[in-house]
Amino acid sequence: MFTVVIIAVIVIGLATLLYLGRGQVRGGGGRGLKRRFGPEYACAVARHNGDTKAAEQELGKRVERHGSLTEQPLSPEAREHYVTQWATVQEQFVESPQQAVIEADALLARLAGDRGFPDGEQFEEQIAALSVHYAPYVQGYRSMHRAARDQSGTEEMREAMVEARGLFEALVSEQPADSDRPHPSSTDDRGHAPRALPRRHAKGSSR
Repeated sequence: MFTVVIIAVIVIGLATLLYLGRGQVRGGGGRGLKRRFGPEYACAVARHNGDTKAAEQELGKRVERHGSLTEQPLSPEAREHYVTQWATVQEQFVESPQQAVIEADALLARLAGDRGFPDGEQFEEQIAALSVHYAPYVQGYRSMHRAARDQSGTEEMREAMVEARGLFEALVSEQPADSDRPHPSSTDDRGHAPRALPRRHAKGSSR
């Protein structure tokens, strides 16, 4: 009888540990999530007012929903089209910063959609999926998306586009962004460095 009780206690204890640890195993636990999401982990904690547990639950759910997403390759023609369009948008920034940011935001949303991520019309879902696979770059995309809808200053819009270009390069070059891999180099698929985003004169940088 005593032996049966001991076995029952052990079984219950193991079951409890398994239940409590299941979520951590899926998301890699707090350390795993920090390593996987990098700066996005800190952003999630900030959005939850410092509640680490709530932030980790949110990030863990993102991994469950989007971790198995299969990215779709781009055809050479599609890649060339996106590289050309991004260069055009950057050149447009000098004369019309707001319109350039709006078009860059839409271009990035289409590119992510073509790579197999949720449709750009579901921005929050798209950004959640991108954060699982391209965590170092999603904040730049967020900033540009916000700048495309707000009355941001010219310098803010320029900085947002520069930050968002990291995600564009990662997606168009089809190089996954994990924590152990250096950020993609600032070159297109033909090895050409993209143009630096031009600045407007100081008068144009006011709100």
